Amino acid sequence: METTKFEDLELTSEILRAVKYMGFEETTPIQAKAIPAMRSGIDIIGQAQTGTGKTAAFGIPLLEKIDIKNKRPQAIVLCPTRELAIQVAEEIRNLARYLHGIKILPIYGGQEISTQIRSLKSGTQIIIGTPGRVMDHMRRKTLKMDDIHTVVLDEADEMLNMGFREDIETILTDVPEERQTVLFSATMPQAILDITKKFQKNSQLVKVTKKELTVPNIEQFYYEVPPKKKEEVLSRLLDIYTPKLSVVFCNTKKQVDLLVNGLLGRGYFAAGLHGDLKQDQRDRVMQGFRSGKTDILVATDVAARGIDVEEVEAVFNYDLPQDEEYYVHRIGRTGRAGRIGRSFSFVSGKEVYKLKEIQKYCKTKIYAQKIPSLDDVANTKMDNILNQVDQIIESEDLTSLLQTVENKINDSDYTALDMAAALLKLLGGQRETEAETFDFGDTGATEAGMIRLFINIGKKDRARPGDIVGALAGESGIPGKVVGAINMYDKYTFVEVPREYAQDVLNAMNHTKIKGKSVAVEPANQK
Repeated sequence: METTKFEDLELTSEILRAVKYMGFEETTPIQAKAIPAMRSGIDIIGQAQTGTGKTAAFGIPLLEKIDIKNKRPQAIVLCPTRELAIQVAEEIRNLARYLHGIKILPIYGGQEISTQIRSLKSGTQIIIGTPGRVMDHMRRKTLKMDDIHTVVLDEADEMLNMGFREDIETILTDVPEERQTVLFSATMPQAILDITKKFQKNSQLVKVTKKELTVPNIEQFYYEVPPKKKEEVLSRLLDIYTPKLSVVFCNTKKQVDLLVNGLLGRGYFAAGLHGDLKQDQRDRVMQGFRSGKTDILVATDVAARGIDVEEVEAVFNYDLPQDEEYYVHRIGRTGRAGRIGRSFSFVSGKEVYKLKEIQKYCKTKIYAQKIPSLDDVANTKMDNILNQVDQIIESEDLTSLLQTVENKINDSDYTALDMAAALLKLLGGQRETEAETFDFGDTGATEAGMIRLFINIGKKDRARPGDIVGALAGESGIPGKVVGAINMYDKYTFVEVPREYAQDVLNAMNHTKIKGKSVAVEPANQK
């Protein structure tokens, strides 16, 4: 399939920079067709579903037409719901990130109209609004239409279904006749065709239909999980399947941050990727993931575009995507280069129906699975150890070790089976043992020569960085000035200390209280 890069569209440097910041490299089919057409100034009918990138398809040409010096409204985007208006406004703001002087205002019902009136009076060039509230401002004469040169109807069929036809026609009648009218709709019922005939001139149809995509190399499973149990279930699946690299998808930036913090607290090497990260931060996260220093990448759909890492063995849909096509893009991160990949989706309540739509769209089967118990996790660990034992017996020379075992058995009252079972328990309970013996391997410290420690106290315990430093220095006798980075979260804290002081700190902090709470301290890599 032929693709178009954003660089090929000759965008302004500011918009191209914003597009790169948002993580986009190649255009979607609707963007490749609609951006050049809209730039030419003609009226457009765009037939495209949600999730195809249509906001940027009309948002980019819209921004290029705005006269920054003119503070009056120059463009209106009509949306069926307040949620979509807010979403569209946010995406256009991101596209306008480096265009200083452009103001974008969402106006919708449910928000104080006086607030919107103040914003309109202070000057705004792009209005993103629901038809009812736009009409309200027109009646109050708080929204002046004289300088409007572009009107976009987003999800026009949905607006008509909600009974906005009369409002839309009134708005289109009131804006200047010399304008560009752009209409996007997933379907083309007669009512849409009537509007295009009445309010557009020589319009061009830009049509993109969703491709039916298949995912042959990926085993797909789903689990019915209550939202509060998702993190625990994810941890169990990670422990059972032990994927080399995995990508976990969330629908919001906030959920990405919450989950990364939760996974770090459980001892996993996880990092987040979302639209709020600067380019150098994104590069650092991706470099850590490609090199294997981070083995779990938690991302939003927008941020994850362009991830192409062959060793991804599992994809987790922590949140089910809103759009079927996004599901295909997500799980396509695994099963690369002829490998078999796995995808795991978490659903709760009525989302099971959404999953059925995804199966129908992908022409694939997603198999229901029982949530693994803690016993399942323990048994899987045992199986993994026994598999490793098989490999060692077949490939290693064990002569000297066999002599050691034989000598031990001859000197004791137990059998070789007793000894094998004890060694298996020792290996199977490795986490508990490690927490006591403190293996100071790579704990993820940000500076060379430092060890990252985990402390089970955080902001919700009213602790502050000063309390942590005070306890470390007071109990272990280390100078406070040698304590490194302190990352404090709601329920726990990571702190870095020089490697040579690490064992002293761990020994000294065993019976310490901070803010009245007995604390546990251990190396950060202990899960």
